[in-house]
Amino acid sequence: MSELLKVVHIAAIAVWCAGLISLPSLYVQRKTLSGPALHRLQRIVRAAYIVLVSPCAFVAVASGTALIFTEQVYQPWFAAKLAFVGALAFLHVLTGLVVIRLFREGETYRPARFVVATGLASVVILSILWLVLAKPVFPGLQDGWFRPGALQEIIAPLNPWARS
Repeated sequence: MSELLKVVHIAAIAVWCAGLISLPSLYVQRKTLSGPALHRLQRIVRAAYIVLVSPCAFVAVASGTALIFTEQVYQPWFAAKLAFVGALAFLHVLTGLVVIRLFREGETYRPARFVVATGLASVVILSILWLVLAKPVFPGLQDGWFRPGALQEIIAPLNPWARS
């Protein structure tokens, strides 16, 4: 079961990440098109985002959440990975906002924005990939912080309403 879940997770992440990297290259084409070609590009971009990239993002997050419980990963590198996954989800939302706004009358997508969006998505994706493959040890972090129930013990001295 765990192996099948990993395959689904990796496949969904691959499509999600490919979409976040490739969609800005479609946005840049908006400047040079008009008429039916512009409407075709708009249909392609919206379909890619709504029908392909967004469902894969949902499947990636859902299967990743399930893997947390099946694999019981409570390590510092995993917490860092989840922070980058949060950044990836934020980029996904920003991508959706661009898709909504881009095809209004007079809107364009500058090439510099394309470079920044693609580069930022690539850095976040490569950071996640590095964390998963390298599983680095972060010196200075106590190992006990990442086990289940540790947060309760860490904040207990600060809680004025603690129960015995």
